[in-house]
Amino acid sequence: MDPEALWTPAERPRRGRPPAHTRAEITAAAVALADTEGLGAVTMRAVAARIGAGTMSLYSYVPDKETLLELMIDEVSGGHRLPSAPSGDWRADLRHLFREQRALMRRHPWLPAALPARQTFGPHTLAALEYALTVLEHAGLDGQAGLEVFSLLSGFVASHVTHELAQEGAPGSDSRAVHQAQARHLRSPAVTGAYPKAAEALTAPGGTPSPDATFDRLLTRMIDGLTAGG
Repeated sequence: MDPEALWTPAERPRRGRPPAHTRAEITAAAVALADTEGLGAVTMRAVAARIGAGTMSLYSYVPDKETLLELMIDEVSGGHRLPSAPSGDWRADLRHLFREQRALMRRHPWLPAALPARQTFGPHTLAALEYALTVLEHAGLDGQAGLEVFSLLSGFVASHVTHELAQEGAPGSDSRAVHQAQARHLRSPAVTGAYPKAAEALTAPGGTPSPDATFDRLLTRMIDGLTAGG
């Protein structure tokens, strides 16, 4: 895959009929399909049917599914709602950025699974990265360290969202009921005394925090650990 060819806008032909479709239209159709039916449903045939085109004609706009996936990832990355410049409070700015990233992944549940296959950075992805590196510079991190922290925090968010969505989709996923059943199990004669630290941690009172509160707490711990000394 040639990033320059992928992301540099092609010149419009001066003569002949205008193209029947655009890459933007095809990408939007693929994103909509993934949002409603999952990433596995995105095939060249399915996307072509969604826009009313022949499958083979789609290849004149997008050479393969891998390229389409790159376009999809960058398209949804434009959904980050970020200010034009950091506030100067780098911790608050990081929390805002990765809360936005979590919200983006929840709007597009296929995104965490798609990211490991990404081969290049499009303009929307680069805009979010530029913002993150600027924020991390305020934390005293150079470009390489900033890239590492951005990658690690993005990986945490993707993993966390994947877990959240799996738990929400699981049958009988009432977290309060599960917690109570876990506590009864750990107090049973079969395990009493065998796993004291686990039993103490898993049966500790305090209620069930909201998903947002849980994410914020874990994100803060990640930021504090990855930027230690900043």
